Amino acid sequence: MSAEDLENYETDMELQLYREYRDVVGLFSYVVETERRFYLANHVDLQARSADGEVYFDLTLQDAWVWDVYRSARFVKNVRVITFKDVNVEELPRNEELSLPKDGDLGDLGDLGDLGN
Repeated sequence: MSAEDLENYETDMELQLYREYRDVVGLFSYVVETERRFYLANHVDLQARSADGEVYFDLTLQDAWVWDVYRSARFVKNVRVITFKDVNVEELPRNEELSLPKDGDLGDLGDLGDLGN
């Protein structure tokens, strides 16, 4: 297998993973980023803890999806991560919060063509 073949394979795998992410993101409530992984989850429990003067994070996820090209099964029932690095938890907007106007009217945005005049 040549380096180009390997690169094409990895590119195809990333594209498949992105498509899977796009298809499942609406099923989850939270996006969670750690230094090693990216997760979608429906329940997140993040606790800051300390031991020997060091602060670390104890993260528990339930009903999760893992962004990882090399995992054959990306849906996980329970995940526990312990890390000294940053953890980012973001609540995803619900589908009803992201909606376009029903009649297609974008308000004053239709007048953007007049900006140069």
